Amino acid sequence: MILISACLAGVDCKYNGKNNEVEEIINLVKEKKAILVCPEQLGGLSTPRVPCEIVGGDGEDVLNNQAKVINKNGEDQTAYFLKGAQEALKIVKLYDIKTAILKAKSPSCGSGIIYDGGFSGKKKNGYGVTAALFKKEGIKLFDEESFKNQIK
Repeated sequence: MILISACLAGVDCKYNGKNNEVEEIINLVKEKKAILVCPEQLGGLSTPRVPCEIVGGDGEDVLNNQAKVINKNGEDQTAYFLKGAQEALKIVKLYDIKTAILKAKSPSCGSGIIYDGGFSGKKKNGYGVTAALFKKEGIKLFDEESFKNQIK
């Protein structure tokens, strides 16, 4: 079983109320190989919602209380992202999941590259909050591009 960001399977849970549908991921769901989650919704955020970015570091820093997740209006949303990551981890443990396909660049799910916290479209190396927690727990991480040659 693979944990997948729900937006990648066509669920309208993105910050703007839309999705990031990927046909190959929908096929994994149809084959009953996937569990879908949206950490931001699990954390209590609404859809749609004001876009958020990590300020002062990345998801690892957020987990260590050294950075915050701030929305475009300047409001601290860190608690929602931490709760969502923990709830997603509960699902990972419940199903003994070892692999996750997470949405690239997301402040929750980004694995390797995220937005830089300035809401300018610039990116930096780092992990979203959920991705950082999964990495810490030894979960193998892919994004919507990198999984294609790895998972069938």
